[in-house]
Amino acid sequence: MALKNVALPALLAGAIAAPAFAGNLEPVAADPYVLPVSSQSAGRDWTGFSLGGQIGYGGFDTDGAANTSKDKGLYGIKAGYDRDFGNWVGGVGIQYDWTDADLGSAGTVDGLLRIGGRAGVAPRDTFFYGTAGYAKAYTSGGSLNAKDSDGYYLGVGAETFVTDNWTLGTEVVYNRFEDFNAKKLGLDATTLNVSLNYRF
Repeated sequence: MALKNVALPALLAGAIAAPAFAGNLEPVAADPYVLPVSSQSAGRDWTGFSLGGQIGYGGFDTDGAANTSKDKGLYGIKAGYDRDFGNWVGGVGIQYDWTDADLGSAGTVDGLLRIGGRAGVAPRDTFFYGTAGYAKAYTSGGSLNAKDSDGYYLGVGAETFVTDNWTLGTEVVYNRFEDFNAKKLGLDATTLNVSLNYRF
């Protein structure tokens, strides 16, 4: 197949050039620096929507009006959209994690919501990125009646294709909340999760 692809264009070029070089019978050497164009893909196209689920572990620490620490497992769902710009990839997403981290007088953390963006590079099948955005902590109970709090999150992650449509991901995220009903109450939540995602 490769020999045929090289020989046929060479024969055609020779037929076209023959009238111009009639009488010149010197053979023309092939250019050793001309290489065939590779058909190998440079990497995946990350443009599109995705849905997934994740499980993980979180460390929860309060400060100010209460000083409590708790480690607890969590699980959740996520959705997002990414755009592949060639040299880099950017996207937006939303995810929610359920948990039940008991923080004593500060109440129980029932869940964490995150809405934000991510951006990074994707050599071949893996997307390495940084992520940041809006976060909300949902709590219940506790003598401080802390209720819910708005906040923010920062993190890093990686996602890699395991089939044409499925990816595995991992993320480490720091969350900060200090807008509770209880005055001077702050909450740090550091989470690590592993996700399985379907990309459309």
